[in-house]
Amino acid sequence: MARDRSLDIAVTGVSGRFPGSSGLAEWWASLQAGRVLTTRYDERRMLDAGVPEELVRDPDYVPVHGHLEDADRFEDALFRVSPREAELMDPQHRLMLECAWAALEDAGVDPLGGTRTTGVYASASGSGYLRRMLAGGELDPLTLEDVLHGTEPDFLASLISYKLDLTGPALCVQTACSSSLVAVHLAVQALLNGECDQALVVAAGVAYPQAGHLWLPGGIHSASGECRPFEADADGVVAGSGVACVVLRRLADALEDGPEPYGVVLGTAINNDGAAKAGYYAPSVTGQERVIRDALDAADVDGASIGYLETHGTGTRVGDPIEWSAASSALRAAGARPGQVAVGALKANTGHLDNAAGLAGLIKALLVVRDGVVPPVAGFTRLNPLLDAEDSPLYVPGEAALWTGPEPRRAGVSSFGVGGTNVHVVVERAPAAAPAPDDEAPGAHLMLLSAADADALTRSADALARHLTDHGPRPADVSRTLATGRAALTERLAVTGRTAAKVAARLTSGAAVRGSRPPEGPAPLVLAFPGQGSQRPGMAVPLAAALPGFDRALADCLDAFAPELAAALERALHDPGFPAAELARTWLAQPALFAVEYAAATALRGLGLTPAGLVGHSLGEITAACVAGVLTPADAARLVTVRGRAMEECPPGAMLALGCGESEARERIGASGLALDLAAVNSPEGTVVAGTPEAVEAFRALLEGHVHTHRLRTGRAFHSRLIEPALAPLAGELSRTTLRPPTLPWATDSGRLLLPGADVGPELLTAQARDTVRFADALTALAAHLPGALVVETGPGRALSAMAEAADLTAVPLAPDRTAHPDEEVLAALGALWTRGQPLSPGAVCRTGRPVHLPSYPFAGPRRIAPEAAAPRPGTARRADGRRARPAPPEAPDTGRTAPGDRPGPDPVTPTGTATATAGTDVPELLRRLWADLLGHQGLADDADFFALGGDSLLVTHLARKLREALGVRVPMRDLLVGRTLGRQVEVVREVLTRAPGAVPAAEPAPSSAPVAVGAAR
Repeated sequence: MARDRSLDIAVTGVSGRFPGSSGLAEWWASLQAGRVLTTRYDERRMLDAGVPEELVRDPDYVPVHGHLEDADRFEDALFRVSPREAELMDPQHRLMLECAWAALEDAGVDPLGGTRTTGVYASASGSGYLRRMLAGGELDPLTLEDVLHGTEPDFLASLISYKLDLTGPALCVQTACSSSLVAVHLAVQALLNGECDQALVVAAGVAYPQAGHLWLPGGIHSASGECRPFEADADGVVAGSGVACVVLRRLADALEDGPEPYGVVLGTAINNDGAAKAGYYAPSVTGQERVIRDALDAADVDGASIGYLETHGTGTRVGDPIEWSAASSALRAAGARPGQVAVGALKANTGHLDNAAGLAGLIKALLVVRDGVVPPVAGFTRLNPLLDAEDSPLYVPGEAALWTGPEPRRAGVSSFGVGGTNVHVVVERAPAAAPAPDDEAPGAHLMLLSAADADALTRSADALARHLTDHGPRPADVSRTLATGRAALTERLAVTGRTAAKVAARLTSGAAVRGSRPPEGPAPLVLAFPGQGSQRPGMAVPLAAALPGFDRALADCLDAFAPELAAALERALHDPGFPAAELARTWLAQPALFAVEYAAATALRGLGLTPAGLVGHSLGEITAACVAGVLTPADAARLVTVRGRAMEECPPGAMLALGCGESEARERIGASGLALDLAAVNSPEGTVVAGTPEAVEAFRALLEGHVHTHRLRTGRAFHSRLIEPALAPLAGELSRTTLRPPTLPWATDSGRLLLPGADVGPELLTAQARDTVRFADALTALAAHLPGALVVETGPGRALSAMAEAADLTAVPLAPDRTAHPDEEVLAALGALWTRGQPLSPGAVCRTGRPVHLPSYPFAGPRRIAPEAAAPRPGTARRADGRRARPAPPEAPDTGRTAPGDRPGPDPVTPTGTATATAGTDVPELLRRLWADLLGHQGLADDADFFALGGDSLLVTHLARKLREALGVRVPMRDLLVGRTLGRQVEVVREVLTRAPGAVPAAEPAPSSAPVAVGAAR
């Protein structure tokens, strides 16, 4: 009978930081190769880490550890943590935040925007960092409170939930060495009980400092510095440092909308040895055997189906025989055959990762069943004779081998904690995913990347390019994963491509568009609609292919036209082979442009892009009026139909663009004596004249060699005397049309800005067909009303974008059509808007594909070690009170950011008792020093925001106390909370000092008038 899979749990995301490895792929390759990843330190390195000299020189000191490189680095800006707060956090807590972020990304989940109820189950080893700071004796009571919050395990799970906005259960699990695998058990139960939809299990075992151990006869630590589980010459365990994290979901949910799982958890069990053992620290055969049997029962599988066992494997003389005996007995009783189950022992490679050991072993077992490769036990040569190998289901592999065990591939993972809390987990290879379509739908794909800083963004782009080159995933899957499974951070990048190889090439060649989300929010968006002359056959095709919602909006718009005209529009808009000369005819061109522009504007709004202003050029002004609510789509369709037909009946004409300003254009028209009109003033150096074809050609000949000219693609002289016959039919149609006040700011062709609620008469839209288009003035009016506006040319071509850039506005053409793949241009335009911080919905743009595993955030933050925790230098003197003197600041790190040593020590202005402010008090300097002490930031301007720099209400209480100590006056906390910028807090303190009896602060320069940053406090 088939197993009931309703209780199976998928592992959808994985991350880890392990000794001797730059990433999981390198770590897994090292395990398959049987490499020992521990480090033997030299004497100087030990002394620099703060190991006492007498211990380093002790002949029984073993300087070996599974060293975790860069354990002191932290991406504090990414997690909205000030440098000083980061210094006071245990490196374990910081690394767990980073691993949690990476695992969620690996699971295809936005670490900051997930909609699932996610639980957090966290474990960490005891804080050597806290012990070092306490031993130094440098912590005042307020700092000690912050240190406890940043190092004690009680606050760990809640910190992760807070920083990542996770709303499920948040539990810290502490059962010594078995903690993290017990956390997996609890997370599985929570998922099965419906307490959460997704569970994050994260653990760290990072020593501070990372150093060796003192060997003691009869102890558990290795005298040789080599951990050799189940080996005849095994002499104990070696410690190591590492961090691990997995993301769990119910299997049915994961298969529906997640990436391919790493594996499936079939069952888990925990128990405790109780008192039935030699001592508190001793393991128990009975307890270990029982927990394995219970896990097999929970998984509803027998021992005959298990092909691999990742053991606790400490390499100790007592532990190995007990574990071998317990596992052999449990698996044999459950049906396993002799020599069926290969054992693994991660500690032989990395050392004992303490609280993270069980989770690291789980990840290893998942890779074994996923890839079907059984790694050797590192360094194994000969089985310990104390192990009963006869009839045992277990064997120790001495070299890597392909899986030869039962199918489907199943493995067990054991972890046993000091004190007797035992846990066992049964895992299985994930079921085969549904095959991807053989042929991906042709077309371009948009890839969006972001990071907290520019360097991280570059590293992320490089990592993605390598992954695309090495693995060649489907572009649609990559696009979807990046759009929905990554946080939208400040520094952004967008790139398009039709294949993984093309995207990779553009990422490495610098062809991607980069930008930043403005701290004050996105720039106001202005939609600009082009006029006749920009039309081209098939102009709806790229928009339909790349702009979600466009197809539906265009179909609705075409329904507003008469059936015969709608049919002609359908052909002209969707057939690139439609005759261009036919589309250039006014009766067809004007309705076609309106339909495309209005549909594009509707689609953009559907993606979250709400315009703050509108402008149209000539015919485009009808579209602007419709989007502004002045005209209904039906009214606008009738109006452009009448307008187009009326102008079609006007005499033939021509239009000539000139590379000169309005004054010169008028002078040259007057001097020519030709019957020409100034049709448009588009920019300070761009105008258009209109008239009969003969007059325009004669004028062009006169200007040759003096002014740059360009004939426009039109058969009529718009905005000239030749259009006047069309005004009467146009006025007649407008007299039957209800014009409503605009709902958005609208810059008209006359250069006048109409604000919401303004009256709009029919004469405006009648006269605009004849009068000079003053587009430059319209742009100037919008720029004055919406400083820093971003113009989106919402229609074909890029003529209006060039005009906007000439007016010192930033512009993005939506469909410039400059390449053989115009759909890529549309996607690139959407990507450019996203990189500039516009509230574009990436998930709506990147609609196809399913989540896949991609490189996660490239963490490489600055080094953050508190001065109070810095290693004492050899020979450091003691102060008279017995406390260690503060060590000299370390050299600045190589990150370019503020180093711990750059941060000043305690404020020298702050006395030990109550002070009185004097005429010499430098309030701005005092506040800068206090901010630096609390937050770790230097060189602050007056508009620096306390909360944006990582401060919170608790730190404000500390600030108020330090101000009272320094100045002898009480500064109200509420005023400091409201006056969140440095400049405003200076004013607050000055006001308090002015009111204080006898306190006469010096006259100081007023704070800078820089704008105050606005935002919510944490």
